[in-house]
Order: sequence, then C-alpha cells, then structure tokens
Amino acid sequence: MRVTDKSDVYSFGVVALEIMMGRHPGEMLESLLESSKSLKDNTELLLKDELDQRLEPPTGELAEAVVFVVTIALACTRAQPESRPTMRYVAQELSARTQPYLSEPFGALTINKLTGHQK
Repeated sequence: MRVTDKSDVYSFGVVALEIMMGRHPGEMLESLLESSKSLKDNTELLLKDELDQRLEPPTGELAEAVVFVVTIALACTRAQPESRPTMRYVAQELSARTQPYLSEPFGALTINKLTGHQK
C-alpha cells in the first residue's frame, strides 16, 4: 500500500465514522464492499442502527447534520481511491455547513442510500 492523498481522505472518513458509531466501522465498511461486488444486495443497514447506541437518536437539525457528516465520511471511504473526494472538498463542505433537508424519516435512511448504492 502506498500512502497518498486518497489514503489520508480514507483515514479521515474512518475516524469520522468511528466518532459517529462509537466503534470502529471496519465491519460495516467490509459489508458495504462485499455488497458492492455482488449483484444481489442483502445488506440494508439502517443508519440509526449503525450510530452510537449509547446516545439518543438525533432529531431535527441534528439528524440532518448527522446524515451530512456520515454521507461525507462514506464518500471518503469509497473502495476506489479515485472516486473519493479531495480533503479540500471535504473541508469546504464541512465549513459551508449546508445540510440538505432529509427526504425521508431519519429512522428509514439506509447506509446504501447515503452511499448512492440503493437497490
């Protein structure tokens, strides 16, 4: 493995997910990688189930912010390094703080939807 800008972005994504989940995201990332390789997707992980269960589920603007951060972190951990954003882009997005309105209830959001791999 070569250390590159894209590996730094990956590390940032892992740390951001670890903070949101309260544990290392390795298992979740591995299941996402496996589901993206297969034609049939068995993993419909709900975001609410992957977040730190010691905390109350977020609501309102906080839920929007959580979805925003997790979406960016998932983009940073894409399997193909060339498809990951630059750290400059990540910093600009986080600085802008323009969380999108949630298009569906927080409890129904899946990790696959946030990665853009919905089936």
